[in-house]
Amino acid sequence: MTDQKQFYAGVDWASESHHVFLTDGDGRKIGERVFRHGGEGLAELAAWLTATSGATEAGQIQVAIEVPHGPVVETLIERGCQVHAINPKQMDRFRDRFTLAGAKDDSRDAEVMASALRTDRRCFRLLAAADPVVIELREWSRMAEDLGAERNRLTNRMREQLWRYFPALLELENDLGAEWLLDLWEAVPTPAKAARIRAATIAKLLKRNRIRRVDATHVLAVLRTPPVKVAAGTTEAASAHIATLIARIRLVNRQLKQAHQRLDTLTARLVPTEATEPGQRKQHDVEILASLPGVGRIVLATLLAEAFDALQRRDHAALRSLTGVAPVTKRSGKSCIVIRRQACHDRLANAMYHWARVAIQHDSRSRLKYAALRSRGHSHGRALRSVADRLLNVACAMLKTGTTFNPSLAEQKLSC
Repeated sequence: MTDQKQFYAGVDWASESHHVFLTDGDGRKIGERVFRHGGEGLAELAAWLTATSGATEAGQIQVAIEVPHGPVVETLIERGCQVHAINPKQMDRFRDRFTLAGAKDDSRDAEVMASALRTDRRCFRLLAAADPVVIELREWSRMAEDLGAERNRLTNRMREQLWRYFPALLELENDLGAEWLLDLWEAVPTPAKAARIRAATIAKLLKRNRIRRVDATHVLAVLRTPPVKVAAGTTEAASAHIATLIARIRLVNRQLKQAHQRLDTLTARLVPTEATEPGQRKQHDVEILASLPGVGRIVLATLLAEAFDALQRRDHAALRSLTGVAPVTKRSGKSCIVIRRQACHDRLANAMYHWARVAIQHDSRSRLKYAALRSRGHSHGRALRSVADRLLNVACAMLKTGTTFNPSLAEQKLSC
């Protein structure tokens, strides 16, 4: 394919239409056209590229685009075109080749991308069709995150209403979305009801929800503490508000449970069932990552969903940049300033934070590294990012060798 004539196209995508600029291998303009977004428009775009360029194979057409995902990318890859993505900040620098005034329009952007791909392909990232399981896992992972955020919003509103008239209930459970606490509020919605309810009723409720850390006597003692004095109508208003919140919290609880079950199912589907060699079983990426301290369901799903390509390449540098653990160094003359990387994937950065946070609780080496960094004056966040950087390095090494994490070996090295 390298001996064949190449054609270069830039696609400036938008919500309603996409501007396409096509050049040959020498940079001469072949055509330019706008296509409406939709099944018919995208099919017409792919057909126009092949017909206008005169390429004998779709692989001769190199397409540049800013967004590395979506129907435009998927349509072009499915037709056999070579699609390359570029960071929008790099795109701004290439635009300076055409205008220094900062002018920007769809036609110029499409031309800039086509020209930059022809001359500086190394600055682009070649895209490939994603694994269907990874696509589904990414969507469920994002849905689970949205549901968790919605649950927090609802429980915070419930906490505010309980604080108004029934603060005793807040002492029983930190997680106000817990099913047993929702059942308890429905049984005891007001301090007046708490004064009349029997211990046997509370005991049955705790038994039904399998709650053993507290007993009915303790629950009744907390609920029957002297209530706060409120204005007439406050209890009724707050109770009505909580009733609507509880119905929504229960719905979110069910959907969140379904999302977590789906994450487990999809993650398991990424593990091949057959052995690669007779008599030998090579550890898969999912099993290797799951063995690391601090990696749970959410962190594992986020890593696989948002950084699958970099994990497949074992690209440690790319993973450090994507997750935000790689600092940015600004050096000029004798000055050297190291700052936090802001241009990173927010979901991956959040996953790395929780990975490191849990790791220092369960892994002795991570805990010692964190303590050493804190003693040197590093902030909590910076120390956690350094711990996450080490864990990412360990993960890449394990992925390359195909071995799982062995805590006993880590303890032996620590004692030596």
